[in-house]
Amino acid sequence: MKEIWTTMASMMGVWAFCQSLLHTVFPPELRFASLKFFHRVFSYFSSYCYYDITEIDGVNTNELYNAVQLYLSSSASISGTRLSLTRGLNSSSITYGLSNNDRLIDSYRGVTVEWEHVVTQRQSQTFSWRPLPEEKRGFTLRVRKKNKQLVLSSYLDFVMEKANELRRKNQDRLLYTNSRGGSLDSRGHPWESVPFKHPSTFDTLAMDPSKKAEIMADLLDFANGESFYQKTGRAWKRGYLLYGPPGTGKSSMIAAMANYLGYDIYDLELTEVNTNSELRKLLMKTSSKSIIVIEDIDCSINLTNRNKNAGGGSGSAAAKKNSYDVASPPGANGGEDGGNTITLSGLLNFTDGLWSCCGSERIFVFTTNHIEKLDPALLRSGRMDMHIHMSYCSFPSLKILLKNYLGFEESDLQKGILEEMERVIHVAEMTPADISEVLIKNRRDKNKAVDELLEILKIRAEKNIIKSSSRQKNANEIEDEEQEKRALDNLQESCNNNKCEEKEGHNIEDDGKMQ
Repeated sequence: MKEIWTTMASMMGVWAFCQSLLHTVFPPELRFASLKFFHRVFSYFSSYCYYDITEIDGVNTNELYNAVQLYLSSSASISGTRLSLTRGLNSSSITYGLSNNDRLIDSYRGVTVEWEHVVTQRQSQTFSWRPLPEEKRGFTLRVRKKNKQLVLSSYLDFVMEKANELRRKNQDRLLYTNSRGGSLDSRGHPWESVPFKHPSTFDTLAMDPSKKAEIMADLLDFANGESFYQKTGRAWKRGYLLYGPPGTGKSSMIAAMANYLGYDIYDLELTEVNTNSELRKLLMKTSSKSIIVIEDIDCSINLTNRNKNAGGGSGSAAAKKNSYDVASPPGANGGEDGGNTITLSGLLNFTDGLWSCCGSERIFVFTTNHIEKLDPALLRSGRMDMHIHMSYCSFPSLKILLKNYLGFEESDLQKGILEEMERVIHVAEMTPADISEVLIKNRRDKNKAVDELLEILKIRAEKNIIKSSSRQKNANEIEDEEQEKRALDNLQESCNNNKCEEKEGHNIEDDGKMQ
C-alpha cells in the first residue's frame, strides 16, 4: 500500500513538472491559437451548429431570451424532469422553466432541436454604469447544419409568436391612464397601469343577441385581419363609437371587448393633455393589441359641432378655421398653465392621420351620451367605422339580466309575467343599470325581485305614456296657437292693405278737386 502512494506522488510530481514546462515552452497566445484551431476543425467535421442567446445584449435586455424562456415553459411542463417554477407580478398562473444547465428537446416541422439553459458565474466587475447580475444566463440552441435555414427563417419567429400568445394568456389585462400634465414615471413612460379585473363579457352583457353576435364577428375579423389590412394598404386599426343614454352599458361593452380579444385598455383623459404634441407622444407609447378609449368625448374638451361654431355661415373662412382648430377656453379644462390647446385636427390625426399608423392592431373607442353634439368629422368612416347604439333595455336584454342576477331561465318564469314584461319594457325606457339595481336589491328573494321589477316597469310605462300624451297635447296646442296667430297676422295685414287703398283713393279724389 505504501508503494502505491509513493508511485502516485511521483506521477503527480512528474505531471506538475511537465505542466510547468509546457507553460514555459508554449506561451498563452500559442495555446489559445491551438485551441482555436482544434475548435475550427471540430466545427468543420461536426454535423451540428450552435447558437447562443444571452440574457443581456450589451446593456439592454435580450427580448429573444425572454421569449425562449416563456416558450420553453409550455414544453417543459410536459417533458421536463427538473423544472423551475415562477409567477410574474401581473400573472394569474404559474409558469414552468428549465433549471440551470438543463436540456430540453423540441420538435418543429419534423426537425429536432436541442435547447440548453447555460448559467455561469460572471467575473467580478470593476466599474459599470449599469450593475449586471452575478450570474451569466443564456440559452444554447443546437441544430443540424442541414436544418439551419429552417431554424433561422421561421423557427425563431414561431418561438416569438408563441411566447407573445402565452404572455397574453398568462398575464392579466392592464388598464392604463395617462399621467397628469404628461409627467413620466420611473421607467420614462407617460402611462400608469393597474391590473384590469373587470368581469364583463359578451355572455353577461345585456344587449340584443343578434347585435352582440355582429360586434363579436367584427372584432374577430379585425384581430385576424393582418394580411387583409396589409393587402389593402390600410392601417391595422378600427374605430367604434358607443352612444346612448347613461347606464346603458357602454363601459361594460369596452370591458367585454377587452376580455374577448385579450387586449389591454388605455383610458385617455383628454383634460390632462395640454397640447397636440403630448397627444402624439401618448399614442407612440401605446402597445399593439390594445383598446384606446376616450369616454364622454362631448364633455372632455370643447370639440362641438362646427356648424355651431361657424357663426357667420358654414362657408366662411372663420367657420372652416373653427371646425379644425377648436380649443377649450383658458382655465376650463385643465392644464395647470391655464388652458388646454388640443385642436380637432390634432384629435383627427390621433385617430386617422399619419400618427395613427405608428402601431398596429389597435382599436379606438369613443363614447358619448349625445351624438348630435359631435362634429361630423369625428363620425365619418375610417375614424369611427362602427356606430353602436346602446339603447334602453329591451326584452332580450331583460332575459339576460334575469339569468345573470337571479339565475332564471325563460322556462323558469310564468308565461303571463313574461308577456307582461315584454309588453311594457319598451315603453318603460329603463336602462340596464336601473333594472340591475332592482335585481341586486332583492337578489335574496328571487320571486320578490321579479314582482317588484314588473311593478316598477308598469309604473314607468304609465308615466311615459302620460308624458307622451302631454307632450303631444302641448304640441297640438302650440300648433293651434301658431295657426291663430298666423290668421290674425294675415287679417291685420289685409286690413292694413285695405286702409292703404282707401287712403290712396281719397288722395286721388282730392287731387282731382284741386285741379
